[in-house]
Amino acid sequence: MSTRKYFGNWGGSYIPEALHETFRQLDIAYQQIRNDPAFWDEYTALMSTYSGRPTPLTHAENLSNHFGGAQIYIKREDLNHTGAHKANNVMGQGLLVKRMGKTRVIAETGAGQHGIATATMAAKFGLECTVYMGEEDVLRQRPNVFWMEKMGTTVVPVMDGSKTLKDAINEAFRDWVTNMDNTHYVFGTACGPAPYPEMVSWLQSIIGQEAAEQIVSQHGKLPARVYACVGGGSNSLGIFQRFLEEEQTELVGVEAGGHGLDSSQHAARLCGNDASAGIAQGYKTMFLQNDDGQMLDTHSVSAGLDYIGVSPILADLWEKKAVRFEAATDQEVIEALDLTMRKEGIIPALESAHALVQAFKEAPELSKDEAIIINMSGRGDKDIFTIAHAYDDPSWKEFIIDRAAQYRK
Repeated sequence: MSTRKYFGNWGGSYIPEALHETFRQLDIAYQQIRNDPAFWDEYTALMSTYSGRPTPLTHAENLSNHFGGAQIYIKREDLNHTGAHKANNVMGQGLLVKRMGKTRVIAETGAGQHGIATATMAAKFGLECTVYMGEEDVLRQRPNVFWMEKMGTTVVPVMDGSKTLKDAINEAFRDWVTNMDNTHYVFGTACGPAPYPEMVSWLQSIIGQEAAEQIVSQHGKLPARVYACVGGGSNSLGIFQRFLEEEQTELVGVEAGGHGLDSSQHAARLCGNDASAGIAQGYKTMFLQNDDGQMLDTHSVSAGLDYIGVSPILADLWEKKAVRFEAATDQEVIEALDLTMRKEGIIPALESAHALVQAFKEAPELSKDEAIIINMSGRGDKDIFTIAHAYDDPSWKEFIIDRAAQYRK
């Protein structure tokens, strides 16, 4: 087995010469674990005893009855340790770091879920950890920053550019170039130079493997459709991979529509008209960029979906029409989140609520004997400040003002 560097027209490894040897060593280490069945056994055992896998597949009966169409099932990655699918990739890379003998890890994070998962892994395995996070995301995701720091991780706010995920990635690469002897970069999504897209997707494939067994056990057959939100692409590829060869199952990725695809305030790379092919951050994919190749500002109510690029694997599947891509606006996301909380008592992350939006639109089209799966990539408690602001909740505002006054005393 050798690492796939390209997926159709996308991917590659466009890296500085200084990193070539580091990536060569990483590629060798990845191939070793990929070809070693004992590694996957060790990985799944760790995830079952430390992270709570397998995560449940919940039949959302109230939502199913509300829409009157397909039976809605929710894959509960929010119940994975640290509250999102991110732990799947991070704990797998942590086992890889142990085999490589590195003593320090670095990571980028947007919504904070990858950062907190990396901080958790570093604490468990006794590694030094630094997480880079755009200043804008530090403000939006303060609870995750608090917990990262309490676990011993150094969180570095990035002030460059749009102060979001793409800028955090750039800063993490700068760190790695100067500390590659003892440091591993725990890349958080299925993007970047090879072998990251393939490796992250492989570690996340545990989601789809579980979901396929669970839906057959509970519903009696495979789903008609599977929905997942799409930022970089790790959670969507995690669940999509298992169903790619199943003709009866349609795969639907949902991007951040922000204020609308005609507003320029969104992060839709594959279902809008503002993205084009380009090379940045070590790989080729569809980027939101201008005619000069300069990256555009993006917008999403969710901190984890406002990335300027997308996995080269997803770009290939989009080009081959193997996955359909849609977009959900900020307003639609808040409405879907509200409905899910009230009907099922489940609090989705803002990222995950994008997938809910499209699933809710399409569920009535299908018969009651069909099933759909929504990958709920994370839980919404990390988004409490953003959600409370969106609700314009007066009691929350009063609480924040009162608590701030107490801290000033």
